Amino acid sequence: MGRLSTEELTSLEDSLARLLRDQSPMTAVRASMETEDSFSQELWQQLAAMGITGLLIDEEYGGSGAGPVTMERVMEQVGATLMCGPLLASAVLAAGVISGSGDHAAEARLLPAIAGGDSIATVLLTGPKGTWTEEGVALTAAPQGNRWTVSGEAHYVLHAANANCWLAVARTDQGLALFELDRKAQGISCNRQRSFDHTLRIDQITLDAVPGKAIGTPGCGWQAVEQGLNQALVALAGEQAGGARRMLEITVEYAKLRYQFGRPIGSYQAIKHMAADLIIESESAVSAARKAAAELDARSSDYPGWISLAAFACADAFNRVAADGIQMHGGIAFTWEHPAHLYLRRARAGVQLFGNSTYHRENYVRALGG
Repeated sequence: MGRLSTEELTSLEDSLARLLRDQSPMTAVRASMETEDSFSQELWQQLAAMGITGLLIDEEYGGSGAGPVTMERVMEQVGATLMCGPLLASAVLAAGVISGSGDHAAEARLLPAIAGGDSIATVLLTGPKGTWTEEGVALTAAPQGNRWTVSGEAHYVLHAANANCWLAVARTDQGLALFELDRKAQGISCNRQRSFDHTLRIDQITLDAVPGKAIGTPGCGWQAVEQGLNQALVALAGEQAGGARRMLEITVEYAKLRYQFGRPIGSYQAIKHMAADLIIESESAVSAARKAAAELDARSSDYPGWISLAAFACADAFNRVAADGIQMHGGIAFTWEHPAHLYLRRARAGVQLFGNSTYHRENYVRALGG
């Protein structure tokens, strides 16, 4: 398939929006909060059939190679509907790490199943401090004859319990390296971590000399991780932008219908001004996410700066729109039955993934030469 034309991209967005309206309404989102998987297997297979799970995987390995621009638009729809599932973990982060490893045998072995939705992959990267940097890696690996064993703790692992393919980033004598773990081996402990977003499945993993197959060259693991993280940051920014835009739509719709003192609350100046500010926030977030996707797709010289800008701008915008939207609703938005708190939960949880806003602001300043 390759890169999509504007018409093809619009058609894909429309088709996905219809699918998610039908298969991922708020009732389904709430139901996922009560299940162990935290997502619908049926919806996952439908996404795979549409080719969504293979957008960032080359055609050579069963994907479409549509690239970051298309995935960002997909994630806008994901954010708008609060869709639950391992799309970010598997089809974005893990697929990017594998593709960035330069290990063609591993790509041929792992990527086709990920592209087809038959395999769910996740990356064991950060330790207990939750810093998504080289310094944050807490796993270690040691050679044992002709194989490796991996030990230590990994925290905030996305959908680890749902994944059949675990990719561990670990320290070796040569530097950071990437390993495919034996998911069924002894010495593995997987415990769910509590998240403010009840729709997000994150796990803490403890490994005790678990066999691992090296992917790529030991000492070059961080280059692979960077590719995956860049893709994930752009995708997450798209999700946050889509969530902010939809939360604002819900809020404006309510402001038109809710009457107080004989007139819609949206007719009051204070509400108008808040809504105007939030429109700027949400549309700026959409622009930032799309610009970062375009720069990453083009591999421009300054794409890291655009990604950092999108990372903090979209996270901050989603949090502000969700929080102020609740205030504009009033008391009804504080009830469990109203969807507003679900958007706030997604916004609050997302700001901690792959580095917080302060971290990305610092990266942005460095990218500018500051």
